[in-house]
Amino acid sequence: MVIWGSLTCVMAAIKDIKHLVALRVMIGCVEAGFAPGVLLVLSSWYKRTEQSKRFGVYISAAILSGAFGGILAAVIVDNLEGVHGIRGWRWLFIVEGAATIGVALTSLFILPDFPATSRRLSAREREIAVTRLATENVTAITEDSERLTHWQAIVVSVKDWRTWAFTIGYMVIVGSSTLSYFYPTLVKGLFGHASTEKVNFLTVPIYGVAFVCTAVTAYFSDKIPTWRGMVIAVWLAFSLACSMTVCAVYNFTARYVLLVLMAAGLWATNGGTLAYASSAFAGMNPEARGVSLALVNALGNLAQIYGSYLFPDSDGPKYLMGFAVISAMLALGVVVFSSLHIWFRRQTPSVRED
Repeated sequence: MVIWGSLTCVMAAIKDIKHLVALRVMIGCVEAGFAPGVLLVLSSWYKRTEQSKRFGVYISAAILSGAFGGILAAVIVDNLEGVHGIRGWRWLFIVEGAATIGVALTSLFILPDFPATSRRLSAREREIAVTRLATENVTAITEDSERLTHWQAIVVSVKDWRTWAFTIGYMVIVGSSTLSYFYPTLVKGLFGHASTEKVNFLTVPIYGVAFVCTAVTAYFSDKIPTWRGMVIAVWLAFSLACSMTVCAVYNFTARYVLLVLMAAGLWATNGGTLAYASSAFAGMNPEARGVSLALVNALGNLAQIYGSYLFPDSDGPKYLMGFAVISAMLALGVVVFSSLHIWFRRQTPSVRED
Protein backbone atom coordinates (compact mmCIF):
# COMPACT_ATOMS: atom_id res chain seq x y z
CA MET A 1 0.00 0.00 0.00
CA VAL A 2 2.94 2.34 0.60
CA ILE A 3 4.04 1.89 -3.02
CA TRP A 4 0.43 2.25 -4.15
CA GLY A 5 0.06 5.55 -2.27
CA SER A 6 3.45 6.81 -3.45
CA LEU A 7 2.57 6.20 -7.09
CA THR A 8 -0.72 8.01 -6.57
CA CYS A 9 1.16 11.02 -5.24
CA VAL A 10 3.51 10.90 -8.23
CA MET A 11 0.48 11.17 -10.52
CA ALA A 12 0.09 14.74 -9.27
CA ALA A 13 3.27 15.64 -11.18
CA ILE A 14 2.30 14.19 -14.57
CA LYS A 15 2.45 16.40 -17.62
CA ASP A 16 1.60 13.89 -20.33
CA ILE A 17 -1.24 11.43 -20.90
CA LYS A 18 1.32 8.67 -21.54
CA HIS A 19 2.75 9.16 -18.06
CA LEU A 20 -0.76 9.02 -16.60
CA VAL A 21 -1.51 5.71 -18.34
CA ALA A 22 1.84 4.21 -17.36
CA LEU A 23 1.44 5.15 -13.70
CA ARG A 24 -2.15 3.91 -13.61
CA VAL A 25 -1.03 0.54 -14.96
CA MET A 26 1.68 0.37 -12.30
CA ILE A 27 -0.83 1.23 -9.57
CA GLY A 28 -3.14 -1.48 -10.89
CA CYS A 29 -0.35 -4.06 -10.66
CA VAL A 30 0.54 -3.01 -7.13
CA GLU A 31 -3.02 -2.90 -5.78
CA ALA A 32 -4.02 -6.17 -7.46
CA GLY A 33 -2.96 -8.20 -4.45
CA PHE A 34 -4.81 -6.06 -1.91
CA ALA A 35 -8.32 -7.54 -2.20
CA PRO A 36 -7.22 -11.21 -2.33
CA GLY A 37 -4.95 -10.54 0.65
CA VAL A 38 -7.81 -9.07 2.65
CA LEU A 39 -10.01 -12.05 1.79
CA LEU A 40 -7.34 -14.55 2.87
CA VAL A 41 -6.65 -12.76 6.17
CA LEU A 42 -10.35 -12.52 7.07
CA SER A 43 -10.98 -16.16 6.16
CA SER A 44 -7.96 -17.20 8.26
CA TRP A 45 -9.11 -15.50 11.46
CA TYR A 46 -12.85 -16.06 11.60
CA LYS A 47 -15.07 -19.12 11.69
CA ARG A 48 -17.47 -19.76 8.83
CA THR A 49 -20.40 -18.51 10.89
CA GLU A 50 -18.56 -15.24 11.56
CA GLN A 51 -17.34 -14.35 8.09
CA SER A 52 -20.41 -12.77 6.48
CA LYS A 53 -20.42 -9.84 8.92
CA ARG A 54 -16.70 -9.26 8.39
CA PHE A 55 -16.92 -9.42 4.63
CA GLY A 56 -19.95 -7.16 4.85
CA VAL A 57 -17.91 -4.54 6.72
CA TYR A 58 -15.17 -4.83 4.10
CA ILE A 59 -17.50 -4.32 1.13
CA SER A 60 -19.35 -1.54 2.96
CA ALA A 61 -16.20 0.56 2.66
CA ALA A 62 -16.61 0.45 -1.13
CA ILE A 63 -20.28 1.42 -0.80
CA LEU A 64 -19.47 4.45 1.37
CA SER A 65 -16.68 5.37 -1.03
CA GLY A 66 -19.17 5.38 -3.88
CA ALA A 67 -21.62 7.47 -1.88
CA PHE A 68 -19.25 10.19 -0.79
CA GLY A 69 -16.14 9.75 -2.95
CA GLY A 70 -17.37 12.03 -5.72
CA ILE A 71 -18.53 14.70 -3.29
CA LEU A 72 -15.27 14.55 -1.33
CA ALA A 73 -13.22 14.77 -4.53
CA ALA A 74 -15.19 17.81 -5.63
CA VAL A 75 -14.58 19.49 -2.25
CA ILE A 76 -10.82 18.82 -2.47
CA VAL A 77 -10.54 20.08 -6.04
CA ASP A 78 -12.63 23.20 -5.44
CA ASN A 79 -11.05 24.22 -2.13
CA LEU A 80 -7.42 23.49 -2.98
CA GLU A 81 -7.46 24.91 -6.49
CA GLY A 82 -4.34 27.07 -6.87
CA VAL A 83 -3.05 26.54 -3.33
CA HIS A 84 0.76 26.86 -3.44
CA GLY A 85 0.40 27.23 -7.18
CA ILE A 86 -0.88 23.66 -7.59
CA ARG A 87 -4.03 22.81 -9.55
CA GLY A 88 -6.92 21.26 -7.65
CA TRP A 89 -6.91 17.98 -9.58
CA ARG A 90 -3.23 17.53 -8.69
CA TRP A 91 -4.06 18.09 -5.03
CA LEU A 92 -6.61 15.26 -5.33
CA PHE A 93 -3.84 12.78 -6.15
CA ILE A 94 -1.63 14.14 -3.37
CA VAL A 95 -4.34 13.91 -0.71
CA GLU A 96 -5.48 10.42 -1.75
CA GLY A 97 -1.91 9.14 -2.01
CA ALA A 98 -0.92 10.56 1.36
CA ALA A 99 -4.01 9.04 2.99
CA THR A 100 -3.16 5.63 1.51
CA ILE A 101 0.41 5.82 2.79
CA GLY A 102 -0.86 6.83 6.23
CA VAL A 103 -3.25 3.87 6.42
CA ALA A 104 -0.51 1.50 5.22
CA LEU A 105 1.97 2.61 7.88
CA THR A 106 -0.70 2.43 10.58
CA SER A 107 -1.64 -1.11 9.54
CA LEU A 108 1.91 -2.26 10.24
CA PHE A 109 1.19 -1.75 13.93
CA ILE A 110 -2.46 -2.87 13.93
CA LEU A 111 -2.92 -5.68 11.41
CA PRO A 112 -1.92 -9.04 12.94
CA ASP A 113 -0.37 -12.01 11.18
CA PHE A 114 -2.16 -15.36 10.93
CA PRO A 115 -3.58 -16.78 14.20
CA ALA A 116 -1.03 -19.58 14.58
CA THR A 117 1.99 -17.42 13.71
CA SER A 118 1.12 -14.00 15.13
CA ARG A 119 3.76 -12.80 17.59
CA ARG A 120 1.22 -10.51 19.20
CA LEU A 121 -0.56 -13.49 20.73
CA SER A 122 0.75 -15.66 23.52
CA ALA A 123 1.25 -19.38 22.91
CA ARG A 124 -2.02 -20.07 24.73
CA GLU A 125 -3.90 -17.46 22.70
CA ARG A 126 -2.55 -18.88 19.43
CA GLU A 127 -3.69 -22.34 20.47
CA ILE A 128 -7.19 -21.06 21.27
CA ALA A 129 -7.38 -19.17 17.96
CA VAL A 130 -6.44 -22.27 15.95
CA THR A 131 -8.74 -24.56 17.97
CA ARG A 132 -11.80 -22.35 17.49
CA LEU A 133 -11.25 -22.43 13.73
CA ALA A 134 -10.83 -26.20 13.77
CA THR A 135 -14.30 -26.59 15.30
CA GLU A 136 -15.74 -25.56 11.92
CA ASN A 137 -13.17 -27.38 9.79
CA VAL A 138 -11.28 -24.22 8.83
CA THR A 139 -7.70 -25.13 7.94
CA ALA A 140 -5.36 -22.76 9.75
CA ILE A 141 -1.83 -21.82 8.78
CA THR A 142 0.61 -23.13 11.39
CA GLU A 143 4.35 -23.57 11.51
CA ASP A 144 3.88 -27.34 11.12
CA SER A 145 1.33 -27.09 8.29
CA GLU A 146 1.96 -28.88 5.05
CA ARG A 147 3.16 -26.14 2.73
CA LEU A 148 2.43 -26.27 -0.98
CA THR A 149 4.60 -24.64 -3.59
CA HIS A 150 3.01 -21.84 -5.59
CA TRP A 151 2.52 -24.17 -8.53
CA GLN A 152 1.00 -26.95 -6.41
CA ALA A 153 -1.43 -24.48 -4.84
CA ILE A 154 -2.49 -23.27 -8.28
CA VAL A 155 -3.03 -26.84 -9.50
CA VAL A 156 -5.15 -27.74 -6.45
CA SER A 157 -7.22 -24.58 -6.91
CA VAL A 158 -7.91 -24.84 -10.64
CA LYS A 159 -8.85 -28.52 -10.33
CA ASP A 160 -11.59 -27.67 -7.84
CA TRP A 161 -14.85 -27.01 -9.71
CA ARG A 162 -16.05 -24.77 -6.89
CA THR A 163 -13.39 -22.22 -7.85
CA TRP A 164 -14.91 -21.87 -11.31
CA ALA A 165 -18.50 -21.90 -10.11
CA PHE A 166 -17.83 -19.03 -7.73
CA THR A 167 -15.80 -17.23 -10.39
CA ILE A 168 -18.75 -17.31 -12.81
CA GLY A 169 -21.15 -16.26 -10.05
CA TYR A 170 -18.94 -13.40 -8.91
CA MET A 171 -18.32 -12.28 -12.49
CA VAL A 172 -22.08 -11.97 -12.93
CA ILE A 173 -22.35 -9.78 -9.83
CA VAL A 174 -19.35 -7.59 -10.67
CA GLY A 175 -20.48 -7.24 -14.29
CA SER A 176 -23.94 -6.15 -13.17
CA SER A 177 -22.46 -3.86 -10.53
CA THR A 178 -20.60 -1.86 -13.19
CA LEU A 179 -23.95 -0.11 -13.27
CA SER A 180 -22.51 1.96 -10.40
CA TYR A 181 -20.05 3.62 -12.80
CA PHE A 182 -23.01 5.06 -14.64
CA TYR A 183 -25.12 6.20 -11.68
CA PRO A 184 -24.35 9.90 -12.38
CA THR A 185 -25.07 9.39 -16.09
CA LEU A 186 -28.31 7.53 -15.43
CA VAL A 187 -29.48 9.99 -12.79
CA LYS A 188 -28.72 12.94 -15.04
CA GLY A 189 -30.62 11.23 -17.85
CA LEU A 190 -33.59 10.65 -15.56
CA PHE A 191 -33.79 14.16 -14.18
CA GLY A 192 -32.73 16.18 -17.19
CA HIS A 193 -30.09 18.87 -17.14
CA ALA A 194 -29.32 18.70 -13.42
CA SER A 195 -26.17 20.33 -12.08
CA THR A 196 -23.15 18.18 -11.21
CA GLU A 197 -23.68 18.87 -7.51
CA LYS A 198 -27.32 17.76 -7.65
CA VAL A 199 -26.43 14.62 -9.59
CA ASN A 200 -23.81 13.71 -6.99
CA PHE A 201 -26.29 14.15 -4.15
CA LEU A 202 -28.97 12.14 -5.98
CA THR A 203 -26.58 9.16 -6.16
CA VAL A 204 -26.11 9.15 -2.36
CA PRO A 205 -29.52 7.50 -1.64
CA ILE A 206 -28.60 4.69 -4.03
CA TYR A 207 -25.55 3.86 -1.96
CA GLY A 208 -27.30 4.62 1.32
CA VAL A 209 -30.00 2.00 0.80
CA ALA A 210 -27.37 -0.44 -0.47
CA PHE A 211 -25.32 0.10 2.70
CA VAL A 212 -28.27 -0.71 4.97
CA CYS A 213 -29.28 -3.79 2.95
CA THR A 214 -25.69 -5.06 2.87
CA ALA A 215 -25.33 -4.68 6.64
CA VAL A 216 -28.62 -6.45 7.39
CA THR A 217 -27.89 -9.25 4.93
CA ALA A 218 -24.38 -9.80 6.30
CA TYR A 219 -25.64 -9.93 9.87
CA PHE A 220 -28.37 -12.50 9.25
CA SER A 221 -26.30 -14.59 6.80
CA ASP A 222 -24.07 -15.66 9.68
CA LYS A 223 -27.14 -16.87 11.54
CA ILE A 224 -28.24 -19.06 8.59
CA PRO A 225 -24.88 -20.07 7.02
CA THR A 226 -26.30 -23.08 5.21
CA TRP A 227 -28.69 -20.78 3.31
CA ARG A 228 -26.11 -18.25 2.07
CA GLY A 229 -26.39 -19.49 -1.51
CA MET A 230 -30.14 -19.11 -1.54
CA VAL A 231 -29.94 -15.66 0.08
CA ILE A 232 -27.66 -14.55 -2.75
CA ALA A 233 -29.92 -16.16 -5.38
CA VAL A 234 -32.99 -14.38 -3.96
CA TRP A 235 -31.24 -11.00 -3.95
CA LEU A 236 -30.13 -11.54 -7.55
CA ALA A 237 -33.68 -12.51 -8.53
CA PHE A 238 -34.92 -9.33 -6.87
CA SER A 239 -32.38 -7.22 -8.82
CA LEU A 240 -33.35 -9.11 -11.98
CA ALA A 241 -37.01 -8.17 -11.47
CA CYS A 242 -36.03 -4.52 -10.99
CA SER A 243 -33.81 -4.55 -14.09
CA MET A 244 -36.52 -6.07 -16.27
CA THR A 245 -39.07 -3.59 -14.94
CA VAL A 246 -36.75 -0.68 -15.76
CA CYS A 247 -36.84 -1.82 -19.39
CA ALA A 248 -40.63 -1.64 -19.40
CA VAL A 249 -41.28 1.45 -17.26
CA TYR A 250 -40.46 4.90 -18.62
CA ASN A 251 -41.57 7.05 -15.71
CA PHE A 252 -38.35 8.70 -14.52
CA THR A 253 -39.22 8.71 -10.82
CA ALA A 254 -40.20 5.05 -10.91
CA ARG A 255 -36.96 4.20 -12.72
CA TYR A 256 -34.96 6.01 -10.07
CA VAL A 257 -36.65 4.01 -7.30
CA LEU A 258 -36.02 0.79 -9.21
CA LEU A 259 -32.38 1.79 -9.65
CA VAL A 260 -32.06 2.26 -5.88
CA LEU A 261 -33.60 -1.16 -5.16
CA MET A 262 -31.57 -2.89 -7.85
CA ALA A 263 -28.32 -1.47 -6.48
CA ALA A 264 -29.23 -2.72 -3.00
CA GLY A 265 -29.48 -6.29 -4.28
CA LEU A 266 -26.21 -6.10 -6.19
CA TRP A 267 -24.16 -4.69 -3.32
CA ALA A 268 -25.71 -7.06 -0.77
CA THR A 269 -24.62 -10.06 -2.85
CA ASN A 270 -21.08 -8.79 -3.46
CA GLY A 271 -19.75 -9.25 0.06
CA GLY A 272 -22.06 -12.22 0.58
CA THR A 273 -20.52 -14.07 -2.35
CA LEU A 274 -17.00 -13.53 -1.05
CA ALA A 275 -18.03 -14.85 2.37
CA TYR A 276 -19.81 -17.80 0.74
CA ALA A 277 -16.72 -18.65 -1.32
CA SER A 278 -14.44 -18.30 1.68
CA SER A 279 -16.68 -20.64 3.66
CA ALA A 280 -16.75 -23.18 0.82
CA PHE A 281 -12.94 -23.13 0.54
CA ALA A 282 -12.38 -23.31 4.32
CA GLY A 283 -11.24 -26.94 4.30
CA MET A 284 -8.65 -26.35 1.58
CA ASN A 285 -4.94 -26.16 2.20
CA PRO A 286 -4.35 -22.48 3.13
CA GLU A 287 -2.15 -21.79 0.09
CA ALA A 288 -4.74 -23.30 -2.27
CA ARG A 289 -7.50 -21.37 -0.49
CA GLY A 290 -5.59 -18.16 -1.06
CA VAL A 291 -5.23 -18.95 -4.76
CA SER A 292 -8.92 -19.81 -5.11
CA LEU A 293 -10.03 -16.59 -3.44
CA ALA A 294 -7.60 -14.63 -5.62
CA LEU A 295 -8.93 -16.28 -8.78
CA VAL A 296 -12.54 -15.60 -7.85
CA ASN A 297 -11.73 -11.96 -7.12
CA ALA A 298 -9.38 -11.38 -10.07
CA LEU A 299 -11.32 -13.21 -12.79
CA GLY A 300 -14.62 -11.95 -11.44
CA ASN A 301 -13.43 -8.37 -11.73
CA LEU A 302 -12.57 -8.89 -15.40
CA ALA A 303 -16.28 -8.29 -15.91
CA GLN A 304 -15.54 -4.59 -15.44
CA ILE A 305 -13.93 -4.58 -18.89
CA TYR A 306 -17.10 -5.31 -20.84
CA GLY A 307 -19.33 -3.76 -18.20
CA SER A 308 -17.89 -0.33 -18.98
CA TYR A 309 -19.42 -0.49 -22.48
CA LEU A 310 -22.99 -1.34 -21.47
CA PHE A 311 -24.33 2.21 -21.22
CA PRO A 312 -23.17 4.31 -24.21
CA ASP A 313 -24.48 7.87 -24.43
CA SER A 314 -26.22 7.01 -27.68
CA ASP A 315 -28.47 4.58 -25.78
CA GLY A 316 -29.78 7.20 -23.35
CA PRO A 317 -31.97 8.07 -21.63
CA LYS A 318 -33.58 4.59 -21.51
CA TYR A 319 -30.35 2.53 -21.81
CA LEU A 320 -32.28 -0.60 -22.76
CA MET A 321 -29.25 -2.49 -24.02
CA GLY A 322 -27.39 -2.13 -20.72
CA PHE A 323 -30.31 -3.21 -18.58
CA ALA A 324 -31.09 -6.11 -20.95
CA VAL A 325 -27.52 -7.45 -20.70
CA ILE A 326 -27.53 -7.05 -16.92
CA SER A 327 -30.86 -8.88 -16.73
CA ALA A 328 -29.37 -11.82 -18.64
CA MET A 329 -26.32 -11.91 -16.35
CA LEU A 330 -28.48 -11.79 -13.24
CA ALA A 331 -30.57 -14.69 -14.53
CA LEU A 332 -27.36 -16.71 -14.92
CA GLY A 333 -26.37 -15.74 -11.39
CA VAL A 334 -29.66 -17.02 -9.99
CA VAL A 335 -29.04 -20.38 -11.65
CA VAL A 336 -25.41 -20.59 -10.45
CA PHE A 337 -26.06 -19.80 -6.80
CA SER A 338 -29.24 -21.86 -6.60
CA SER A 339 -27.25 -24.82 -7.96
CA LEU A 340 -24.41 -24.23 -5.48
CA HIS A 341 -26.91 -24.09 -2.63
CA ILE A 342 -28.57 -27.36 -3.67
CA TRP A 343 -25.22 -29.12 -4.15
CA PHE A 344 -23.83 -28.08 -0.76
CA ARG A 345 -27.02 -28.97 1.04
CA ARG A 346 -26.89 -32.48 -0.37
CA GLN A 347 -23.33 -33.16 0.74
CA THR A 348 -22.28 -34.83 3.95
CA PRO A 349 -21.55 -32.49 6.88
CA SER A 350 -17.80 -32.86 6.36
CA VAL A 351 -17.86 -31.17 2.99
CA ARG A 352 -20.80 -28.78 3.28
CA GLU A 353 -20.08 -25.07 3.21
CA ASP A 354 -21.27 -24.55 6.79
